[in-house]
Amino acid sequence: MSSLALQPSFEDLGVPLFDVTFCVVDLETTGTSDEDAITEIGAVKVRGGRLVGELATLVRPRSHIQASVQLLTGITDQMVAGAPTMAQVLPSWLEFSRGTVLVAHNARFDIGFLKRACAADERVWPGNTVVDTLALARSCLHRDEVSNYKLATLARHFHAATSPTHRALDDARATVDVLHGILERVGNLGVTTLEDLVEVTHAVPAARRSKRVWADSLPEGPGVYWFISDRRSSSPEVLYVGTSVNVRRRVRQYFTASETRRRMDEMVRVATGVRAQACATTLEAGVRELRLINSHQPRYNRRSRRQDQVVWVTLTAERHPRLSVVRDAGRPGRLYWGPFSARMHAEEACRGLRELTGIRQCSGSLSQHPNGCPLAEMARCAAPCLHPQSPDHDAAVEMARAAMTHDIRPVLEKAADRISALSAAERFEEAGEVSSRTEMVLRATRRRARIAALARCPELIAAQPVTTGPVERGRGSRSWQIHLVRHGRLAGAAVSPPGVDPMATVEAVSREAETVLPGPDGVPACSVEEAELVASWLEEPGVRLVDISGEWCWPVHCAVPDEELARMVSLRMQS
Repeated sequence: MSSLALQPSFEDLGVPLFDVTFCVVDLETTGTSDEDAITEIGAVKVRGGRLVGELATLVRPRSHIQASVQLLTGITDQMVAGAPTMAQVLPSWLEFSRGTVLVAHNARFDIGFLKRACAADERVWPGNTVVDTLALARSCLHRDEVSNYKLATLARHFHAATSPTHRALDDARATVDVLHGILERVGNLGVTTLEDLVEVTHAVPAARRSKRVWADSLPEGPGVYWFISDRRSSSPEVLYVGTSVNVRRRVRQYFTASETRRRMDEMVRVATGVRAQACATTLEAGVRELRLINSHQPRYNRRSRRQDQVVWVTLTAERHPRLSVVRDAGRPGRLYWGPFSARMHAEEACRGLRELTGIRQCSGSLSQHPNGCPLAEMARCAAPCLHPQSPDHDAAVEMARAAMTHDIRPVLEKAADRISALSAAERFEEAGEVSSRTEMVLRATRRRARIAALARCPELIAAQPVTTGPVERGRGSRSWQIHLVRHGRLAGAAVSPPGVDPMATVEAVSREAETVLPGPDGVPACSVEEAELVASWLEEPGVRLVDISGEWCWPVHCAVPDEELARMVSLRMQS
């Protein structure tokens, strides 16, 4: 598979602080509990050290202002009696702060009140990035510099032009000066982007932060990366495998405060390095991730470590076949149904298919029921042990084979009859069990058809357009992601650049593609997860079929809509 080098964008480098519009906000409230209300909003909008605008208004709360709060702020019930309500102020505030980074001193308090105000007015909180000057001050100022981190103390330390007075606008203006003082302080430490600033507010250990340089040499664009540790042996251990549309940016996040998972924090502490491989497309990156996880079994990966540990259902090679749950799907000429992620799911699906078709359930000798078959008496088994020459069991086998491969309708009809009969007899729990097992049968057949269609196809080439910018008349910035699939396995991937005939890239991918041998009928020449990942991409909007050898199709009646069984039962109950 070939890869394409992508030029890094300014977005990947972070948002420079001089390009950020900060909206510094301060609130006065009736109290400090969640049930209290806002009495005043003051906000100052700044960008690049320059004043952009200010907003200040009193707010009429629904409750009385506590006496202690009136003494502290000077805001009385009489002052806010003629003020607008929060519902009236909220639209102006949201418009004023739109697209800005919110800043507050002890932001948890102020932003919490604003979020509750939005919820009370049935408005969606816009999700602005929030910067807390209190957390910033604690991160970059030592106690030998300031006695505490109160706004008044910090305002004096940074020689703010406005002193805090416990009135919203004055406190917001003072917070602006504190913010600028802190920005100047951390700027000398290399904090130049918004992402760096947010990281400063969190206590990221120095040892973890220092490993961020590992990402500097990693590729931009899609790819797969893996953390390693060479402490235990000469051969590095793969600790964790991941994938991203931008490997460098994703790996950098592991060394910042944005990574909060304990498992990943431990992994980063154990790791001694990180490696990566650039990929042409995100699908190629996803496939390589699956293959690396399957090969190395990294201890910090939870997903996809057991790709080969699926189970299948097959029809045994006997005169009177039965359903059998197996792990190995490697015998040529056998029908394999599924796969299932757990044996218990496969056994439940088998039980449902046996009950609906009448295929025999017992194993071993057919002479083990000399006194009759209980399941046959309940019309749940064609009982070849009692009637070896009867064609009934052969018909049951053919119904089961059809349901597993190409036609689910007869089984669905049987299920609808049984569920409606049980419901009419008020045996609702049994009806629910039959319904649940039938749905498992439907899902298994649908999954098999999806995988088998790819597994049988010797070669399939498809392309998806990717627009990287405005498309002009006659000339565009549209590239093509091209994938070549053989028997369900991704054998080649590339990107055709804008303005280049994509067929030249298709020919190059065909020449360089991996040779793939077919597996048993209906079983892909790769892990099931890889085949399903490829199938998901092929089903995405805009994907176009370029060339195909053989055929790629599903049987018409191998699947039904999810609500079809309920509809059929409802019709029977009404008649």
